[in-house]
Amino acid sequence: MANDGTTAATGDGTATGSGDTARSLELLWGGGERPGRGPKPGLTLDRIVTAAVAVADAEGLSAVSMRRLSTELGTGTMSLYRYVPGKAELLDLMLDRVLGEPLPAPVEEAAEAAGTDATGPGAPDWRAAVDTMARSYLDNLRRHPWLLKINQARTVLGPSALRGLELALGGLRGMGLRDPELIGVIITVNSFVEGLARTQADAAEAVRQTGLSDEEFWDRQRPYLERAMLSGAYPMMATMAEDTFSADFDHFEFGLRRLIAGFEALVRERAEAATTA
Repeated sequence: MANDGTTAATGDGTATGSGDTARSLELLWGGGERPGRGPKPGLTLDRIVTAAVAVADAEGLSAVSMRRLSTELGTGTMSLYRYVPGKAELLDLMLDRVLGEPLPAPVEEAAEAAGTDATGPGAPDWRAAVDTMARSYLDNLRRHPWLLKINQARTVLGPSALRGLELALGGLRGMGLRDPELIGVIITVNSFVEGLARTQADAAEAVRQTGLSDEEFWDRQRPYLERAMLSGAYPMMATMAEDTFSADFDHFEFGLRRLIAGFEALVRERAEAATTA
């Protein structure tokens, strides 16, 4: 536990919060980079964060340590501490870096258009913004699977992460919803995406840990499951189609389309209420 009441990163790399929030905010918003005396020429906070993200992407968050980064950057470990107090604060910087990665063009364009007329003729297509937001977040989680191991309930927000949120909100303005509801849309979409991404990541981790492919895993259970289906104890499951659990079914597309349809119903309801008020 950090001295300001926040939770620091744990030793196994599964962080649940930040370290010294005040120091992280200084580093994120400028004026906090204090290299001290005699740092290695060319060493910068940006290089340290870039190296940390690269290590986490390749080997997981637990592989990120000040000692490992000093090796990657070809400098002494103590040189790193002149730029960042420790791993907990470094994690805050890593989060801001990846959460603020550029959104695809449709979201950028929708956000810019929302700045002029968010609800009138020619308003940005919020459906495209939701679609692109979901796909870009899924892609982000696949590029940085270590994000799924972090409790982001109390993320220290820096300029990059705020810019990403600003663009997402701009793309949704055409929905005509209240501000808390717009945040609710983002939370709903992100929760859906995180759930699918976590399932995929867990499946991949299970293969690595056991050495069994998904096919081999289910083949071992097949005789028991077949006897269970023939027992009559599970009538609903016993009558399901053979392709019910097929890997060919795209749960992401199915879920995303249903989410957008639900949002459309709400937007339509609000529009109708406004015309009759």
